[in-house]
Amino acid sequence: MTRLPPLARRSKTLSASLGLGEKLFASSEERRFADAIETGLVEVEEGLLREVSFADDMADVTSRYLLEAGGKRIRPVLTLLTAQLGEGNNPSVITAAQAVEITHLASLYHDDGMDEAEMRRGVPSAQSVWGNSVAILTGDLLFARASKLVASLGEGAIKLQADTFERLCLGQLHETIGPRIDDDPIEHYLGVLADKTGSLIAAAAQMGVIFSNAPEEYAAPVVAFGEKIGVAFQLIDDVIDLAEPESDTGKPQGTDLRSGVATLPLLFLRRAALTDADAAALLARIELHVEIDGDESELAAAIAELRSHDVTIETLDEARRWSDEAVAALAPLPDGPVKLALTKFAEAVVDRST
Repeated sequence: MTRLPPLARRSKTLSASLGLGEKLFASSEERRFADAIETGLVEVEEGLLREVSFADDMADVTSRYLLEAGGKRIRPVLTLLTAQLGEGNNPSVITAAQAVEITHLASLYHDDGMDEAEMRRGVPSAQSVWGNSVAILTGDLLFARASKLVASLGEGAIKLQADTFERLCLGQLHETIGPRIDDDPIEHYLGVLADKTGSLIAAAAQMGVIFSNAPEEYAAPVVAFGEKIGVAFQLIDDVIDLAEPESDTGKPQGTDLRSGVATLPLLFLRRAALTDADAAALLARIELHVEIDGDESELAAAIAELRSHDVTIETLDEARRWSDEAVAALAPLPDGPVKLALTKFAEAVVDRST
């Protein structure tokens, strides 16, 4: 039996947690499907370690830093999943899975630099270790490496990557400048999530269909699934941000709020504050302690109150709505292990908050 490298062992655990393990699938066909995902993840991990290596010593250390810190590998898992609608794990599918994960990795370096984040994947962020300029340049190097991989897949892949990269940048831009006066803040925020997260997850799912030579009519359903489940994933992250801190994240409770990021619970609270005095009072406490770097215990108490407030329940309901729509988008796909796994994946996304 091939021994899995450390990163691949983590991915194997992840795939089982998303409902791809042997316990879920009873038939021999379904077990072969699960084995194909696991085998593909091993190939992807080996390729990731190879592709983020640089001859320059500094670049080699910084580019491997967040990869070796871990990660969920959601995007390559989706590429491998949808590839089972066609030929399965051929070399192009493996290359595409590596490219989307390196693109995601590059975006993390940029996000942390722009947000001045202190932690990522349970370790100090690259910008807090080497500074903002090194973090941004490392992200650029990784985007270049992902582009090389995509170029090997042909013109169609290059256009898909470019379109996705454009949406990633626009999403970050719109988040940075915020909604315009005539924009609905909640709709604006959901649009940012669709661009910043949904677009790359959708591209990952689409690449699996394209490069496995699956029927063309399967592309639109998996794209819709990917974009909607990406939004649901980020909304659940908004809720998790309000939870008690966990040792594996290294992030304090309310990290986004403390950074001035208006997540959906806060946006819902602002809307509720227009007509509800209690909501207005809670909003005032949060904004006071965030803006003036106020009393830590008071801020923690306010965040805990927000966690149990109806607006957080409303956020969970919104996440479930996006997840349900993602599953509904899968209707044109044939019944079988791929549709089942994607459905279980959607359920696992929303279950992360419990």
